[in-house]
Amino acid sequence: MAAVEPLQRLAASLVVVRASGQLGDAQRRYPQWELANAELQRLLAAGVGGVILLGGSATELRLRCAQLGRWGGQPLLLCADVEEGVGQRFPGASWLVPPLGLGMLHSRDRQRALHLAERYGRCTGREARALGLNWVLAPVCDVNNNPANPVINVRAWAEQPTAAAELVAAFCRGLQAEGVLGCAKHFPGHGDTSSDSHLELPLLPHDRQRLEAIELPPFRAAIAAGVATVMTAHLLLPALDPQRPATLSAAVLTGLLRQELGFNGLVVTDALMMEAISANYGPGEAAVLALEAGADLVLMPADADAAIAALVAAVQGGRLSRERLEASAQRRRTALERLPIDPLEPLQPIEAIEPLEPNNALALELIEACSTRRGLGMVGPGLVGPGMVGPGLGNGPALNLVRLDDSLAAPFLPSDAPALALAERAGYRSLLLERRSPSPWSDNPHAPLDLARLDLAGLNLAEPQLANREALPVLLQLFVRGNPFRGSAGGGEPWAAVVEQLQRAKRLAGLVVYGSPYLWQELEPLLDAATPAVYCPGQMPLAQTWALQSLGLGHADAARDRRAGEFTD
Repeated sequence: MAAVEPLQRLAASLVVVRASGQLGDAQRRYPQWELANAELQRLLAAGVGGVILLGGSATELRLRCAQLGRWGGQPLLLCADVEEGVGQRFPGASWLVPPLGLGMLHSRDRQRALHLAERYGRCTGREARALGLNWVLAPVCDVNNNPANPVINVRAWAEQPTAAAELVAAFCRGLQAEGVLGCAKHFPGHGDTSSDSHLELPLLPHDRQRLEAIELPPFRAAIAAGVATVMTAHLLLPALDPQRPATLSAAVLTGLLRQELGFNGLVVTDALMMEAISANYGPGEAAVLALEAGADLVLMPADADAAIAALVAAVQGGRLSRERLEASAQRRRTALERLPIDPLEPLQPIEAIEPLEPNNALALELIEACSTRRGLGMVGPGLVGPGMVGPGLGNGPALNLVRLDDSLAAPFLPSDAPALALAERAGYRSLLLERRSPSPWSDNPHAPLDLARLDLAGLNLAEPQLANREALPVLLQLFVRGNPFRGSAGGGEPWAAVVEQLQRAKRLAGLVVYGSPYLWQELEPLLDAATPAVYCPGQMPLAQTWALQSLGLGHADAARDRRAGEFTD
């Protein structure tokens, strides 16, 4: 007869903690959430069942996963939020367009969108497994039918439930065919909220009939496609439970998910340190309530030791049965048994493994399929080459006005990013507008940008020089999308008025919108027929190169490089 697992270790196996993907404590980007190595090693030795990782390169992630496996001494669930490809979080792997891009494509070319969604899943699963991850916290099954949603937004696969369901199922098939576990999130649907559960508890005021029509179809499709895990949402649905958020609600997790939808896999909470939960419940009480409701794993409790101790005390005090914990532990083991390799099998030494080559061909195909170009006198796929565009952008002097939320939290825009470098090589002086920069706005609602102030800043001119200088063209690049912790979907700024202002002044050389389709839908009808403009759902460097080459920037450099190559040995 197998030995009975100690209660403390059983409780620990149901906790997933956060760690940096980098090896050293000093490298942690978010030390308030990412455990130091000594703490991490202690908890893994005590039986903690999983780790969620963020940070570091693809190569570092491979080393980190091997290290965690050694520290744990048992099969671990090793996961990451790589909704947009592994390269979204770990440089060196493939960074793909946000899923909503394929939702937009689905309305034009359903079969191509579904084919690309399955390849998207395969690419993500293949690279995750190669780097040591066995659990991908995707797909997002929320239907983004509310463009003002600050936290889901372009992370969703579609704005319509039918399209989202089809794309989610295709992604799941591709992902799990590569030997990793998928995770449908955020149950029962976070798409129609105007607040961010990282910051507060959102309210979803819809009745059950509406949930069946909009929120639930993608989750049903993911379950039918065999998704291994489902993640809960921190939101209040009075129609199902007027007292507790979905993560802590037996009506939602047991009644709806388990009994009505028939999901028998592993249920994991969203991060319990998020304000929607932690502002109202302590880490121990939240963990106990989650298991009482029907969750199997608690993700990122604010205090892992407190969560484990509370689960132990709940069993000892009769609030939870040991059998309840055993059932969750068995679901965790069943999920791990789905994997095609032994989770404890050591990875090859890093020097024996070829570096991971990102799938740039797929990444580029997705960019081209999901993007829009207008006013360029050209159509067709492929990176744009010399002679393929219409007038496009001329060389400078000109201003390259770049809008982003926060330059310190923009991994897509390092100092040598194409959005800056390609424009600057053509003589465009870059100006970054972000929350730390001086305000660019004037008091005139009809001319909201203070162009004189921007000219002074961008060209380092003194006031007298400005008066005698011809106004320069402006390339406007807008990096706008919803993201967690930001509290908005990126709106609220008068970019429509800016476009009209620049066009009246004959100063809008070109426009690129990276990210939000909603901003593009607002601005595109305002553009003059001859104004070159591009919309791309992706913000990564490859998307920037594609967009600016579509506008005619960067070709002279490419031609120069080819000529130089003709005279080298």
